[in-house]
Amino acid sequence: MENETILITGASGSWGNELIKQLLTTNVKEIRSFARGEFAQVMLARKFNDPRLKIIIGDVRDYSAVNEACQDVTTLYHLAATKHLPICEQQPEEAIKTNINGTINIIKAAIGQNVGKVVDVSTDKSCDPHSLYGATKLVGEKLVLNANKYGKTRFVCIRSGNVLATQGSCLPLFIQQINTTNNILVTDRTMTRYFITLPEAISLLLTASNAEEGNLFVTKMPSCTIGDLAEVVKTKFGNAGTTITEIGNRGSEKIHEKLINSTEAVNTYVYSPEYYVISDKPLNLPKVTFKEYGSNTQELMNAEQIEDMLRAGGFL
Repeated sequence: MENETILITGASGSWGNELIKQLLTTNVKEIRSFARGEFAQVMLARKFNDPRLKIIIGDVRDYSAVNEACQDVTTLYHLAATKHLPICEQQPEEAIKTNINGTINIIKAAIGQNVGKVVDVSTDKSCDPHSLYGATKLVGEKLVLNANKYGKTRFVCIRSGNVLATQGSCLPLFIQQINTTNNILVTDRTMTRYFITLPEAISLLLTASNAEEGNLFVTKMPSCTIGDLAEVVKTKFGNAGTTITEIGNRGSEKIHEKLINSTEAVNTYVYSPEYYVISDKPLNLPKVTFKEYGSNTQELMNAEQIEDMLRAGGFL
Protein backbone atom coordinates (compact mmCIF):
# COMPACT_ATOMS: atom_id res chain seq x y z
CA MET A 1 0.00 0.00 0.00
CA GLU A 2 3.06 2.23 -0.22
CA ASN A 3 1.97 5.66 -1.56
CA GLU A 4 -1.24 4.20 -3.03
CA THR A 5 -4.49 6.10 -3.51
CA ILE A 6 -7.32 3.82 -2.38
CA LEU A 7 -11.02 4.21 -3.20
CA ILE A 8 -13.56 2.31 -1.07
CA THR A 9 -17.22 2.22 -2.08
CA GLY A 10 -19.71 1.68 0.74
CA ALA A 11 -16.89 2.71 3.05
CA SER A 12 -19.06 3.91 5.93
CA GLY A 13 -20.25 0.36 6.70
CA SER A 14 -18.64 -2.20 9.00
CA TRP A 15 -16.29 -3.61 6.37
CA GLY A 16 -15.27 -0.13 5.28
CA ASN A 17 -14.55 1.04 8.82
CA GLU A 18 -12.26 -1.90 9.52
CA LEU A 19 -10.59 -1.66 6.11
CA ILE A 20 -9.84 2.02 6.67
CA LYS A 21 -8.53 1.24 10.15
CA GLN A 22 -6.07 -1.33 8.80
CA LEU A 23 -5.04 0.74 5.78
CA LEU A 24 -4.20 3.74 7.97
CA THR A 25 -1.52 1.64 9.70
CA THR A 26 0.35 1.52 6.35
CA ASN A 27 2.09 4.20 4.29
CA VAL A 28 -0.96 4.69 2.09
CA LYS A 29 -1.03 8.08 0.36
CA GLU A 30 -4.80 8.66 0.37
CA ILE A 31 -8.00 6.78 1.21
CA ARG A 32 -11.23 7.95 -0.43
CA SER A 33 -14.37 6.95 1.40
CA PHE A 34 -17.21 6.90 -1.14
CA ALA A 35 -20.73 6.46 0.30
CA ARG A 36 -24.10 8.19 0.07
CA GLY A 37 -24.86 8.56 3.80
CA GLU A 38 -23.73 12.05 4.80
CA PHE A 39 -24.00 11.55 8.58
CA ALA A 40 -22.17 8.22 8.53
CA GLN A 41 -19.43 9.77 6.41
CA VAL A 42 -19.00 12.71 8.79
CA MET A 43 -18.81 10.34 11.76
CA LEU A 44 -16.21 8.28 9.89
CA ALA A 45 -14.03 11.35 9.38
CA ARG A 46 -14.34 12.32 13.04
CA LYS A 47 -13.58 8.78 14.17
CA PHE A 48 -10.26 8.47 12.35
CA ASN A 49 -9.25 12.15 12.21
CA ASP A 50 -6.50 11.47 9.66
CA PRO A 51 -5.69 13.87 6.79
CA ARG A 52 -5.13 10.90 4.46
CA LEU A 53 -8.84 10.01 4.70
CA LYS A 54 -10.97 11.94 2.19
CA ILE A 55 -14.76 11.85 2.39
CA ILE A 56 -16.75 11.73 -0.86
CA ILE A 57 -20.56 11.81 -0.72
CA GLY A 58 -21.73 9.78 -3.67
CA ASP A 59 -23.76 6.82 -4.90
CA VAL A 60 -22.48 3.94 -7.06
CA ARG A 61 -25.69 4.34 -9.07
CA ASP A 62 -24.36 7.71 -10.27
CA TYR A 63 -21.75 7.06 -12.98
CA SER A 64 -20.42 10.62 -13.09
CA ALA A 65 -19.79 10.61 -9.32
CA VAL A 66 -18.05 7.22 -9.50
CA ASN A 67 -15.98 8.28 -12.50
CA GLU A 68 -14.78 11.43 -10.77
CA ALA A 69 -13.91 9.51 -7.59
CA CYS A 70 -11.80 7.05 -9.61
CA GLN A 71 -9.32 9.66 -10.84
CA ASP A 72 -5.70 8.69 -10.01
CA VAL A 73 -6.85 5.68 -7.95
CA THR A 74 -4.46 2.71 -7.74
CA THR A 75 -6.75 0.21 -5.94
CA LEU A 76 -10.54 0.20 -5.62
CA TYR A 77 -12.41 -1.90 -3.05
CA HIS A 78 -16.05 -2.32 -4.05
CA LEU A 79 -18.06 -2.90 -0.86
CA ALA A 80 -21.26 -0.97 -1.62
CA ALA A 81 -24.40 -3.15 -1.80
CA THR A 82 -28.07 -3.31 -0.97
CA LYS A 83 -28.03 -6.50 1.07
CA HIS A 84 -30.91 -6.79 3.56
CA LEU A 85 -32.79 -9.87 2.30
CA PRO A 86 -36.40 -8.74 2.92
CA ILE A 87 -35.71 -5.27 1.49
CA CYS A 88 -34.23 -6.78 -1.66
CA GLU A 89 -37.29 -9.02 -2.06
CA GLN A 90 -39.76 -6.19 -1.44
CA GLN A 91 -37.93 -3.64 -3.61
CA PRO A 92 -36.10 -5.67 -6.25
CA GLU A 93 -35.50 -2.66 -8.49
CA GLU A 94 -33.47 -0.99 -5.74
CA ALA A 95 -31.26 -4.07 -5.31
CA ILE A 96 -30.68 -4.21 -9.06
CA LYS A 97 -29.83 -0.49 -9.24
CA THR A 98 -27.11 -0.81 -6.62
CA ASN A 99 -25.79 -4.36 -6.92
CA ILE A 100 -25.85 -4.69 -10.72
CA ASN A 101 -26.05 -1.21 -12.26
CA GLY A 102 -23.74 0.18 -9.59
CA THR A 103 -21.19 -2.54 -10.27
CA ILE A 104 -21.34 -1.77 -14.01
CA ASN A 105 -20.60 1.88 -13.18
CA ILE A 106 -17.61 0.81 -11.07
CA ILE A 107 -16.24 -1.33 -13.90
CA LYS A 108 -16.67 1.34 -16.59
CA ALA A 109 -15.20 4.11 -14.45
CA ALA A 110 -12.26 1.99 -13.29
CA ILE A 111 -11.35 1.04 -16.86
CA GLY A 112 -11.85 4.58 -18.12
CA GLN A 113 -9.68 6.07 -15.37
CA ASN A 114 -7.01 3.33 -15.62
CA VAL A 115 -7.44 2.21 -12.01
CA GLY A 116 -4.75 -0.38 -11.25
CA LYS A 117 -6.90 -2.99 -9.54
CA VAL A 118 -10.51 -3.51 -8.48
CA VAL A 119 -11.34 -5.91 -5.63
CA ASP A 120 -15.03 -6.81 -5.47
CA VAL A 121 -16.48 -8.33 -2.29
CA SER A 122 -19.23 -10.88 -2.88
CA THR A 123 -21.19 -13.21 -0.61
CA ASP A 124 -21.94 -16.88 -0.02
CA LYS A 125 -25.52 -16.05 -1.00
CA SER A 126 -24.36 -15.71 -4.62
CA CYS A 127 -23.65 -19.45 -4.72
CA ASP A 128 -26.80 -21.26 -5.94
CA PRO A 129 -28.85 -18.16 -4.99
CA HIS A 130 -32.30 -18.50 -3.42
CA SER A 131 -32.77 -14.76 -2.88
CA LEU A 132 -32.77 -11.71 -5.12
CA TYR A 133 -29.81 -10.38 -3.15
CA GLY A 134 -27.83 -13.53 -3.93
CA ALA A 135 -28.86 -13.40 -7.59
CA THR A 136 -27.72 -9.78 -7.98
CA LYS A 137 -24.39 -10.55 -6.33
CA LEU A 138 -23.88 -13.53 -8.64
CA VAL A 139 -24.43 -11.24 -11.62
CA GLY A 140 -21.97 -8.81 -10.02
CA GLU A 141 -19.32 -11.55 -9.80
CA LYS A 142 -19.77 -12.41 -13.47
CA LEU A 143 -19.54 -8.76 -14.51
CA VAL A 144 -16.40 -8.11 -12.46
CA LEU A 145 -14.50 -11.17 -13.68
CA ASN A 146 -15.54 -10.59 -17.29
CA ALA A 147 -14.18 -7.03 -17.07
CA ASN A 148 -10.62 -8.38 -17.25
CA LYS A 149 -11.15 -8.63 -21.02
CA TYR A 150 -11.10 -4.85 -21.36
CA GLY A 151 -8.47 -2.22 -20.65
CA LYS A 152 -5.52 -2.50 -18.29
CA THR A 153 -7.43 -2.57 -14.99
CA ARG A 154 -7.16 -5.89 -13.14
CA PHE A 155 -10.30 -7.29 -11.49
CA VAL A 156 -10.49 -9.80 -8.63
CA CYS A 157 -13.56 -11.09 -6.81
CA ILE A 158 -13.71 -12.33 -3.21
CA ARG A 159 -16.62 -14.51 -2.02
CA SER A 160 -17.05 -14.58 1.76
CA GLY A 161 -19.61 -15.66 4.35
CA ASN A 162 -21.05 -13.92 7.41
CA VAL A 163 -18.84 -11.56 9.36
CA LEU A 164 -19.46 -10.99 13.06
CA ALA A 165 -20.58 -7.51 14.12
CA THR A 166 -21.32 -6.25 10.62
CA GLN A 167 -24.54 -4.43 9.84
CA GLY A 168 -27.30 -7.04 9.56
CA SER A 169 -25.33 -9.74 11.36
CA CYS A 170 -27.44 -11.93 13.65
CA LEU A 171 -25.04 -11.70 16.60
CA PRO A 172 -25.62 -8.00 17.48
CA LEU A 173 -29.32 -8.62 16.85
CA PHE A 174 -29.41 -11.52 19.34
CA ILE A 175 -27.72 -9.36 21.99
CA GLN A 176 -30.13 -6.50 21.32
CA GLN A 177 -33.10 -8.87 21.64
CA ILE A 178 -31.85 -10.04 25.03
CA ASN A 179 -31.52 -6.43 26.20
CA THR A 180 -35.00 -5.45 24.99
CA THR A 181 -37.24 -8.53 25.33
CA ASN A 182 -34.97 -11.16 26.90
CA ASN A 183 -36.04 -13.44 24.04
CA ILE A 184 -33.78 -14.47 21.13
CA LEU A 185 -35.65 -15.01 17.86
CA VAL A 186 -34.16 -17.56 15.47
CA THR A 187 -35.67 -18.65 12.17
CA ASP A 188 -34.48 -22.27 12.36
CA ARG A 189 -32.19 -23.78 14.99
CA THR A 190 -30.75 -26.27 12.49
CA MET A 191 -29.60 -23.55 10.05
CA THR A 192 -25.86 -23.48 9.56
CA ARG A 193 -23.87 -20.38 8.71
CA TYR A 194 -20.25 -19.44 8.10
CA PHE A 195 -18.73 -16.92 10.48
CA ILE A 196 -15.48 -14.97 10.69
CA THR A 197 -14.40 -11.95 12.73
CA LEU A 198 -14.26 -8.56 11.04
CA PRO A 199 -10.48 -8.01 11.52
CA GLU A 200 -9.84 -11.47 10.06
CA ALA A 201 -12.09 -10.77 7.08
CA ILE A 202 -10.35 -7.49 6.25
CA SER A 203 -6.90 -8.99 6.73
CA LEU A 204 -7.81 -11.70 4.23
CA LEU A 205 -9.25 -9.07 1.89
CA LEU A 206 -5.94 -7.21 1.89
CA THR A 207 -4.10 -10.48 1.21
CA ALA A 208 -6.34 -11.15 -1.78
CA SER A 209 -5.57 -7.69 -3.14
CA ASN A 210 -2.27 -9.10 -4.37
CA ALA A 211 -3.86 -12.15 -6.00
CA GLU A 212 -3.93 -12.87 -9.71
CA GLU A 213 -6.72 -11.14 -11.61
CA GLY A 214 -9.56 -12.96 -13.34
CA ASN A 215 -10.23 -15.42 -10.54
CA LEU A 216 -12.88 -15.86 -7.88
CA PHE A 217 -11.30 -16.29 -4.45
CA VAL A 218 -13.31 -18.04 -1.75
CA THR A 219 -12.55 -17.50 1.92
CA LYS A 220 -12.13 -20.63 4.05
CA MET A 221 -14.43 -20.18 7.04
CA PRO A 222 -15.69 -22.14 10.07
CA SER A 223 -19.43 -22.69 10.50
CA CYS A 224 -21.96 -23.52 13.21
CA THR A 225 -25.69 -23.93 13.67
CA ILE A 226 -27.73 -20.83 14.48
CA GLY A 227 -29.19 -22.74 17.41
CA ASP A 228 -25.75 -23.37 18.94
CA LEU A 229 -24.78 -19.73 18.42
CA ALA A 230 -27.99 -18.57 20.10
CA GLU A 231 -27.35 -20.88 23.07
CA VAL A 232 -23.84 -19.46 23.57
CA VAL A 233 -25.19 -15.90 23.31
CA LYS A 234 -27.90 -16.81 25.84
CA THR A 235 -25.30 -18.18 28.25
CA LYS A 236 -22.90 -15.27 27.93
CA PHE A 237 -25.28 -12.32 27.63
CA GLY A 238 -28.58 -13.55 29.05
CA ASN A 239 -29.91 -14.71 32.40
CA ALA A 240 -32.11 -17.45 33.86
CA GLY A 241 -35.18 -15.94 32.19
CA THR A 242 -33.72 -15.64 28.69
CA THR A 243 -35.59 -17.69 26.11
CA ILE A 244 -35.00 -18.72 22.49
CA THR A 245 -38.00 -18.75 20.13
CA GLU A 246 -38.00 -20.37 16.72
CA ILE A 247 -40.07 -18.25 14.28
CA GLY A 248 -39.59 -20.06 10.95
CA ASN A 249 -37.79 -19.37 7.70
CA ARG A 250 -38.33 -15.95 6.06
CA GLY A 251 -38.74 -17.59 2.67
CA SER A 252 -35.65 -16.33 0.88
CA GLU A 253 -33.23 -17.92 3.34
CA LYS A 254 -31.34 -21.18 2.86
CA ILE A 255 -31.08 -23.73 5.64
CA HIS A 256 -27.41 -24.18 4.72
CA GLU A 257 -25.16 -21.79 2.82
CA LYS A 258 -22.61 -22.70 0.17
CA LEU A 259 -19.41 -20.98 -0.82
CA ILE A 260 -18.62 -23.40 -3.66
CA ASN A 261 -21.23 -25.51 -5.45
CA SER A 262 -20.75 -28.84 -7.22
CA THR A 263 -20.28 -27.26 -10.64
CA GLU A 264 -17.67 -24.80 -9.37
CA ALA A 265 -15.81 -27.46 -7.37
CA VAL A 266 -14.60 -29.07 -10.61
CA ASN A 267 -12.57 -25.90 -11.30
CA THR A 268 -11.56 -25.10 -7.72
CA TYR A 269 -8.00 -25.17 -6.38
CA VAL A 270 -6.34 -24.82 -2.97
CA TYR A 271 -4.74 -21.38 -3.27
CA SER A 272 -3.45 -20.91 0.30
CA PRO A 273 -4.32 -21.85 3.90
CA GLU A 274 -6.91 -19.05 3.81
CA TYR A 275 -8.35 -19.30 0.29
CA TYR A 276 -9.71 -21.54 -2.40
CA VAL A 277 -9.71 -20.18 -5.95
CA ILE A 278 -12.24 -20.90 -8.71
CA SER A 279 -10.69 -20.54 -12.13
CA ASP A 280 -11.84 -21.32 -15.66
CA LYS A 281 -8.23 -21.82 -16.73
CA PRO A 282 -5.93 -24.60 -15.40
CA LEU A 283 -3.74 -23.52 -12.49
CA ASN A 284 -0.56 -25.10 -11.18
CA LEU A 285 -2.20 -25.73 -7.81
CA PRO A 286 -3.73 -28.78 -6.10
CA LYS A 287 -7.40 -29.29 -6.89
CA VAL A 288 -9.94 -29.63 -4.08
CA THR A 289 -11.26 -33.09 -3.27
CA PHE A 290 -14.71 -32.05 -2.02
CA LYS A 291 -17.84 -32.09 -4.21
CA GLU A 292 -19.08 -28.81 -2.73
CA TYR A 293 -18.14 -26.45 0.09
CA GLY A 294 -21.18 -25.85 2.27
CA SER A 295 -21.72 -24.63 5.81
CA ASN A 296 -23.00 -28.12 6.67
CA THR A 297 -20.36 -30.15 4.80
CA GLN A 298 -17.57 -29.58 7.32
CA GLU A 299 -17.14 -30.15 11.04
CA LEU A 300 -19.22 -27.58 12.90
CA MET A 301 -17.92 -25.44 15.74
CA ASN A 302 -18.91 -26.56 19.21
CA ALA A 303 -19.89 -24.23 22.06
CA GLU A 304 -16.30 -23.74 23.22
CA GLN A 305 -15.13 -22.86 19.71
CA ILE A 306 -18.04 -20.45 19.26
CA GLU A 307 -17.02 -18.76 22.52
CA ASP A 308 -13.44 -18.47 21.26
CA MET A 309 -14.75 -16.87 18.07
CA LEU A 310 -16.82 -14.33 20.04
CA ARG A 311 -13.79 -13.57 22.18
CA ALA A 312 -11.62 -13.03 19.10
CA GLY A 313 -14.30 -10.74 17.72
CA GLY A 314 -14.24 -8.60 20.87
CA PHE A 315 -17.65 -9.64 22.20
CA LEU A 316 -16.35 -11.40 25.32
